[in-house]
Formats: sequence, structure tokens, C-alpha cells
Amino acid sequence: MSETLNTLKQRRSIYALGTNVKQNEDEIAGLIKEAIKESPSAFNGQTVRALILFGDASNSVWDIVEKRLKSEVPTDEAYKKTQDKIATFRAGFGTVLFFTETDTVHFQEENFALYADNFQDWSEQAIGGAQQAVWVALAEADLGASLQHYNPLIDDQIAEKFDIPASWHLRGEMPFGSIEAPAGPKEYLDDADRFQIIK
Repeated sequence: MSETLNTLKQRRSIYALGTNVKQNEDEIAGLIKEAIKESPSAFNGQTVRALILFGDASNSVWDIVEKRLKSEVPTDEAYKKTQDKIATFRAGFGTVLFFTETDTVHFQEENFALYADNFQDWSEQAIGGAQQAVWVALAEADLGASLQHYNPLIDDQIAEKFDIPASWHLRGEMPFGSIEAPAGPKEYLDDADRFQIIK
């Protein structure tokens, strides 16, 4: 099997995160930046933006999530479970916030009229590709991660906390860190339900 496929198989949703990493913050930030830079985007629009957070800055994301969800969760018992889940993200070494830069998307819509209806979809493909690339790069470096989506509930608070440009639209949150417990077995749909091979 190819090394690429082996690395892809390493990428799993890891929820038991810790801070026992062998890389320093600059090394991890460099890894994440390079993974995003090498990810494809329509017309090379490079619409993906990222905030790479460590320490208290990373923890503050999950503080915002925890506080915001208090009004969304119906009972104290349910909220305690929510808090326990969020604590697993806070326990990591850092967090990547992924954004789409919407001014670029609008520029593309206006300047490539033939494809105008597609650029929003293509920007979603670009951010998905970047998230996959970062996740795989972290896995290859023996770092665990998961992809969360507390946006749009936290958009305003995140923008205020980190002075995010108005054109950056939050699309996902990726806590990462050392792998303190492996992911469970992964189940796959039958190939016949997913693929067609035509010769």
C-alpha cells in the first residue's frame, strides 16, 4: 500500500487529547501553514484563512463555546455532558480555526461571471481540502485532532475576541494535541454502495 494511503488511514477523530507533544509551537504552526498553502482552491483563489492558537488563546475558544452553549442546552445534566466534551478539546495543545475569506469569493463571482454560481461551493471544497491536509499532516506528526463545528453560534464572540476581519467567515474548529487514547474501530460502507467502476 502507498505511503499516502497509510498516512490517510492514520487520520482519525481523536478526542482524548493532551499536551505531551514533541514539537514546539513554531514547528506545529509551520506544519499547519504549509499544509494549507499546498491545498488546492478554485482559480488558485487561496480563500482559506486560519488562526493557529496555543495556550490561553486556544483555551479561550473552548471557554467561549462552553459559555455560549449554556443557553442552548435544555437541562443541567445535558450541559454537564457538554462541559465534559468541551473539556476534551481544551485539554489539547492547540486549536486551528478555519475561515473562508469571503471578499475573495465575491471578487471571483464578479470577475468570472460564467462560473459565478459555483464559487461559494468551490470555497467549501477549498476549506475541506485544507482541513483534510492539516489533519493528515498532524496525524503524520503523531498528533491527534478532530474537526468541530460550533459555528455560527460562536462567530461573533470569536470575531470580537481575536479581532477577526469582517470578511473571514468561520467554518470549523480543530483542537489538536498528543494522542492520549486511540480512536475506536472505523466502520465502512460496503464498496458496492459507494463506488461504480465502469470500463
